Amino acid sequence: MVETNKQATDTFPRLLQQHALKRPTHPAFREKHLGIWQTTTWAEVETHVRLLACGLAALGFKRGMNLAVVGDNRPRLYWAMAAAQCLGGVAVPLYQDAPAADMAYVLENAEIDFAIVEDQEQVDKLLEIRQTVKGLTHIVYDDGRGLRNYTQSGVHSFDSVQALGKVHDQDHPHFFQQQIDLGQTNDIAVILYTSGTTGKPKGVCHSHAAMIATGYTLIEFDKVSAKDEVLCYLPLAWVGDFLYSFAMSHIAGFCLNCPESPATVASDLREIGPTYYFGPPRIYENILTQVMIRIEDASAIKRSLFHYFMRVARRVGLKLLDGKESVSLIDRVLYSLGDLLIYGPLKNVLGMSRIKVAYTGGEAIGPDLFDFYRSIGINLKQLYGMTETCVTVCMQRSGDVKLDTVGRPMSGVEVKIADGGEVLVRSPGLMVGYYKKPDDTAEAIDAEGYFHTGDAGFFDPDGHLKIIDRAKDVGKMADGTLFAPKYIENKLKFFPFIKEAVAFGDGRSSCNAFINIDMEAVGNWAERRNLAYSGYSDLASQATVYELIAECVEKVNADLAHDELLSGSQVHRFLILHKELDPDDDELTRTRKVRRRFISEKYAILIEALYDGRERQFIETQVKFEDGRQGIISADLEIRNTKTFGATRKAA
Repeated sequence: MVETNKQATDTFPRLLQQHALKRPTHPAFREKHLGIWQTTTWAEVETHVRLLACGLAALGFKRGMNLAVVGDNRPRLYWAMAAAQCLGGVAVPLYQDAPAADMAYVLENAEIDFAIVEDQEQVDKLLEIRQTVKGLTHIVYDDGRGLRNYTQSGVHSFDSVQALGKVHDQDHPHFFQQQIDLGQTNDIAVILYTSGTTGKPKGVCHSHAAMIATGYTLIEFDKVSAKDEVLCYLPLAWVGDFLYSFAMSHIAGFCLNCPESPATVASDLREIGPTYYFGPPRIYENILTQVMIRIEDASAIKRSLFHYFMRVARRVGLKLLDGKESVSLIDRVLYSLGDLLIYGPLKNVLGMSRIKVAYTGGEAIGPDLFDFYRSIGINLKQLYGMTETCVTVCMQRSGDVKLDTVGRPMSGVEVKIADGGEVLVRSPGLMVGYYKKPDDTAEAIDAEGYFHTGDAGFFDPDGHLKIIDRAKDVGKMADGTLFAPKYIENKLKFFPFIKEAVAFGDGRSSCNAFINIDMEAVGNWAERRNLAYSGYSDLASQATVYELIAECVEKVNADLAHDELLSGSQVHRFLILHKELDPDDDELTRTRKVRRRFISEKYAILIEALYDGRERQFIETQVKFEDGRQGIISADLEIRNTKTFGATRKAA
């Protein structure tokens, strides 16, 4: 059972101490290092956090300071966040793949003096930033490889800070506990920066109370316990990781498993076999892409078996998972056979054979993608929320799942729809405010305490919330019919060959689109057909690839023709971009959300060509390379017309 004594569990440091006392030998963290899983118990975690906190205090870290944390999912980086909270400080996780310039803005805005980072790459970034961000005085690193000869002031190893903390703890034995006792439930626990879709990122301040209250709600909702297993692979800076990994493990006491590296996540997932899983739609898209690539490489017999039993799964799987509709004996037998031959082995290969519940959120997921996972027996459900609400606003209950909704509001959460269709939220998990931005906070949270999400939606007759799109992105075609670009883009991205899509049509006579091909999936497809290519631009420009993508677009159009609201949004023309949309080029956020306005301005000449009826358009584009250099790539892009279909009404 999860501890419900709120007086003893109103801050994360007190939750940590409770687990160290009640389940000292229970695994709290596992990390794969050199191919071997290393386990740390709750009692050991408390000791590590205590020594690190005392070491930071010896270096000058004080109550009210902010601690930047940068790197992949590493136990020591989670302990760094806990150490800051024990001292009355605030954890500020940053996206580890952000360039130095982006990090500099957050470090300066958050008034960072101390940073704990993973390795040499991050140390080098911060040393570069420190030349302009003068407040950054101490940089602590976890992995010392390549850093032996670094002599810059204020650069410390994690071990040396803990050694300093051991001496400090011996000299001041009551200091650590005194600092924890001073903590208040309404203190800020973490500052999480938004992805900055429309401008500079904003620091979202969340209290211990908000995160812990949300965590309790989630644990009760899905009966999560200390026996569950979670794989930590999402960015530390994303609210989903902080809530579903850090916060919920501190409440339920389950073990967090950290992969050896981002490249080994798939294999580590299979070894751990998590019981509780969370990921944004792009993760599920990537997994499905890998599945389809392997199926295409399989023998003709295996391909036929896969497609046959997937048709059975789509017909039967959802009914069996929800347990609501009767299923014939023949279909049950066929599904059981499919589970033996296809679904079971597939889930095992994906590392999802033990999953009790899986969630997706962050943005809308395509109905077809959602249907695929649920049909093979994975209890994938949708949730709705954002950084400012501790994620959780609406969630789908097991057995009460609709493909096109995000479920009912959670316990204690109030949701209402404004006159203009915008979704408004009031909940215990609501942010304290944006860091150093009182005007933005006042604009986001009205006088009644409702947060204005910026999303457009409505409740269906069963009380489920349906999100249409971002309110600012929902528009109308020239003929007055609804235009929801994200809905169309998600349908396009269901195909493994399409990695990203950007749809245009607001105020126009037709919907047209930019397409990014998935390099791995299309490359595999091309190699099996002996098609030579030199790189992304070359592959994307080939006529056979255009034919492949045109087939995908036409299938989306055929599906849209059955949608009464969006049948007028079928894609009439498309082009395949000569480069992949990239966060480093400001075209996507760090969470891979499209910066629609920026793309419209940057590629205005291509949009003009789509609507002018041109068959080709030359473009030169400035890009940033991984080493920081800038360059120009150019291409003469083909523009294709696609087949559209007359609107058809579904039978009543």
